[in-house]
Amino acid sequence: LGMAGAFRRSELAALDVSDLNLTDAGLVVTVRQSKTDQTGEGATVAIAYGSNRSTCPVRSLKAWLDAASVTDGPVFRSVTRHGRVGASMTGRTVARVVKAAAAAAGLDAATFGAHSLRAGHATQARRGGAGRWEIKRQGRWKSDAVVEGYVREVDQWRDNTSTMLGL
Repeated sequence: LGMAGAFRRSELAALDVSDLNLTDAGLVVTVRQSKTDQTGEGATVAIAYGSNRSTCPVRSLKAWLDAASVTDGPVFRSVTRHGRVGASMTGRTVARVVKAAAAAAGLDAATFGAHSLRAGHATQARRGGAGRWEIKRQGRWKSDAVVEGYVREVDQWRDNTSTMLGL
């Protein structure tokens, strides 16, 4: 969900069940406030069903809500070391969860963090053919320069003139 929505750690931690609207096309998430929206105007983020059932963010979220019996309040909650469920998780916990998932996948967890969700979204969306404008809209980025920083490595191989030299 974090990567599909290009969410910031604070946005994920603050999600409430009332912020979620499941539709036939996917999930519409209301972000009530974020780093670049301190006045709380809010924004909506549409997340389509994934083509792979096992990695679909919409189906995964629904399965999580069902398995955890979450019907109202915070979507993601803290859990003590004794297994007691608490209030909303923190942004720091989001970072720990990302690192743990990276390690479980056999990756170097030191190179991943909560920001990997946003950076990974921008990079992978560009690899998939998304334009900068679409990436900027999904991630709610205000600056073209920020998006450019994420997609630069992908774009260095697109229409690369070294492939046109006949070498």
